Amino acid sequence: MSVAVAARIARRELRGGLSGFRVFLACLALGVAAIAAVGSVRESIQDGLRRNGAVLLGGDAQMSFTYRSADAAERAWMAGIATRVSEAVDFRSMAVVERDGVAERALTEVKAVDGLYPLYGAVELEPALPLDEALAGDGAVMARVLADRLGLSVGDGFRLGEKAFTLRAILIRAPDDAAGGFGLGPPTILRRAALEGAGLLAPGTLFDTDYRLALPAGADLAALEAEATRRFRDSGMRWRDSRNAAPGMTMFVERVGAFLVLVGLAGLAVGGVGVSAAVRAYLDGKTAVIATLKTLGAEGRTIFMAYLMQIGLLAVLGIGLGLVLGGAAPLLLAPVIEAQLPVPADIRFHPGPLAEAALYGALTALLFTLWPLARTAEVRAAALFRDASGPVRAMPGPRVLAALVTLAVLLIGAAAVLSGVPDLALWAAAGILGALLLLVAAARAVRWLARRGARAKALRGHSALRLALGAVGGPGGEATSVVLSLGLGLSVLAAVGQINANMQAAIAEELPGVAPSYFIVDIQPDQLPGYLARVESDPGVHKVQTAPMLRGVITRINGRPAREVAGDHWVLNGDRGVTSSDSAPEGTVITQGAWWPEGYDGPPVMSFADEEAREMGLKLGDAVTVNILGRDITATITSFRVVDFSTAGIGFVLSMNPGALQGAPHTAISTIYADAAAEAPLLRDLAAAYPNITAIRVRDAIDRVSEVLRGLAAAVTYGAMATLVTGLFVLIGAAAAGERARVFEAAVLKTVGAVRGQVLAYFALRSAILGAAAGLVAVFAGGVAGWAVMTFVMEADYAFEPVSALLIVSGGVLATLLAGLGFALRPLAARPARVLRARE
Repeated sequence: MSVAVAARIARRELRGGLSGFRVFLACLALGVAAIAAVGSVRESIQDGLRRNGAVLLGGDAQMSFTYRSADAAERAWMAGIATRVSEAVDFRSMAVVERDGVAERALTEVKAVDGLYPLYGAVELEPALPLDEALAGDGAVMARVLADRLGLSVGDGFRLGEKAFTLRAILIRAPDDAAGGFGLGPPTILRRAALEGAGLLAPGTLFDTDYRLALPAGADLAALEAEATRRFRDSGMRWRDSRNAAPGMTMFVERVGAFLVLVGLAGLAVGGVGVSAAVRAYLDGKTAVIATLKTLGAEGRTIFMAYLMQIGLLAVLGIGLGLVLGGAAPLLLAPVIEAQLPVPADIRFHPGPLAEAALYGALTALLFTLWPLARTAEVRAAALFRDASGPVRAMPGPRVLAALVTLAVLLIGAAAVLSGVPDLALWAAAGILGALLLLVAAARAVRWLARRGARAKALRGHSALRLALGAVGGPGGEATSVVLSLGLGLSVLAAVGQINANMQAAIAEELPGVAPSYFIVDIQPDQLPGYLARVESDPGVHKVQTAPMLRGVITRINGRPAREVAGDHWVLNGDRGVTSSDSAPEGTVITQGAWWPEGYDGPPVMSFADEEAREMGLKLGDAVTVNILGRDITATITSFRVVDFSTAGIGFVLSMNPGALQGAPHTAISTIYADAAAEAPLLRDLAAAYPNITAIRVRDAIDRVSEVLRGLAAAVTYGAMATLVTGLFVLIGAAAAGERARVFEAAVLKTVGAVRGQVLAYFALRSAILGAAAGLVAVFAGGVAGWAVMTFVMEADYAFEPVSALLIVSGGVLATLLAGLGFALRPLAARPARVLRARE
């Protein structure tokens, strides 16, 4: 084989221009652009988080304690390593505004800061004034949404606990907003000293104290973390530094970005179908050229290499266009993107995501063009003298098959490695492959059903419908390309619609049916009798649950560091709620072991949540060390029990015998199940009698979670829309490629007496049938995907959601109708005599 000869043939072939390759270029460019744009935005956000880590955290490093402030030794160590130390106390409370004897209440996340806050960055206020001035005396600032909810204007007063404060400004943005993660209430900032007399930080009250450290330039954060952990490992201290200032936000960006890249790969797979169809159509038009080359003595390998070079050059062009689009879009939309993000983003040119997108584009182009290119070897020299040269093998040869498998493995492997979530990437690849196989099978089933329908006696007299069914089921039709290209994009949208509808239904409809009305925290032990007397006497209250609560950090398991035993399990990430009970609470389901006897006063024992224990590899008799208020308590596991967190009720991973926690200051938590009409009077009376307590309305928390889910669904939907747009280009390409055949069909139909309306109805029905088929298959595939995610990932019930399904089918019909009728104008206008004479 002469590479030079193949290159010369390719160069001469390309002189004809890009006719026939516009869909090829569009499909490849769109797929690459989507992946490049998503990757660039993700990298920009991650770069912004890395560059601004100290600002987002509020310091170069942070040491946090629950239920307490740092002791003298801890303060001395922080003062020795830092140039400045800022202290902030975080807790939840109820902001109260009284007007005409009526009190308005709203949950808020309070941050009580010292005079050094913030160490880095600046707090943005409206009106613009220094933070020291806004917080002077009993001044405070709060988020606009909270002020609006309470009807507050700058200068108005409100109450936290037993103390009155004055709103001096609206909080627009604090530099450390993102570091706190998901919050149930809007923020309020005031001075730490102003809390005196508010009665909010009584012993046992749930609060965190954060110490932000400004470190000398060049400080070794890893070494300091290791030293802090060694010194204060067993005191409940938690360390965070600017290397990962907002871990929740970082993980969220990584996971959503990776998922959107995988959705982009689905779009690229749809584009691959268009690429394959475009190459096949191009090579079908080159049958005479290939036959001539073979007549002149060209080998099959030379011809294959010549057309591979052509496709390769065009693929480079398409990938290049995609990289330009994907790299430029984030830069052009930078102001819009940055305005929507809660964290700083360094939106600029990032070569890494572009290289990743180029790799995906190149592998996809090769994967989807190799098969049609291999068909050039099947063209015989005799095709120069006859319309056909014999049947073409349905499957390529073993070498081509091996190459296709290798390319597919490389593409999936690259996605698994580069996405950062290999399990998700492999499942996504399996899903895309399964969807493609399902769509191919569906396309064949549609063709078979169409052929049967065209011959059905019931359709006699419906000429347009029978012709449409015959065209769909006939050889050389566009059923496969239409169902594949449109069906995959619609399948992603259908899956998103089903999952989102079921999640929203579970949260907004099912959860309120089993969830409490209020979650009450920070009830002091001496307040509990009066609290229970008020709640239990209310006829609108169905059930009340209470439990003592402390917070503790699991530090050791069987004498070894907990993370060495259980890895990075969520139970070990920070502090956990700990309760105590002399006997098993009502409704407790013990799966292994037994509860301690009533009045037990021996060594500490505990009951552990069953599912979490299995995930962590715990067994009966294991010794678990929990640090509570700086004191280590080692308890032996005597039982495992079912803990259902899905009802939003009281649920503790750890429950210990009362004697183990004797003397430790604690508060009680409570859940109230009440009628809607009883909620407001109940909250009013409790807040008036016990201003220190915090009431979390479960409905509000559900709304916050729903808002996050809607944002996720919107992001995934936008990604799926990119897939659908690529599918539409493939659809348009298929319609354009079949225009010549439609011209001939229209001419024949007009010759035998059909009028323009009948021909138009035939074309419309043909397109609608294919669109409906693609939509129905997509609904089925999306429903299966939705069921799998809800059942196996979310562990929730699944119910088919018909509205989104109807929209998907309607969208499929509309898309194919528009594409088909758009290319029906020329066939309708063609003169039969001229068309038929040209085919003689």
